[in-house]
Amino acid sequence: MIKAGLLVKLVAKPGKEQDVADFLASASPLVNDEPDTINWYAYRISESTFGIFDTFEGDEGRNAHLAGKVAEALMANAPHLLALEPTIEYVEILASK
Repeated sequence: MIKAGLLVKLVAKPGKEQDVADFLASASPLVNDEPDTINWYAYRISESTFGIFDTFEGDEGRNAHLAGKVAEALMANAPHLLALEPTIEYVEILASK
């Protein structure tokens, strides 16, 4: 049962919007190798604002994801791509379909 999630907000630096979109698209294969990440969505809210939403069965999967390759790559590239530090919110999944 899905009980845990992450909601991440990313704001691209001016001129880096396509680089952020490309980074997110390229991260999909890395997430596919994470057995405890149930769902993973990368999305665009506006020209420069992006997000990631992930779900997990519990804290163990969420913590593994935060210590995984996507998070590592994001933090390594953040100073070059992002205008602000990523906002990472822990969410509790109350219902899903």
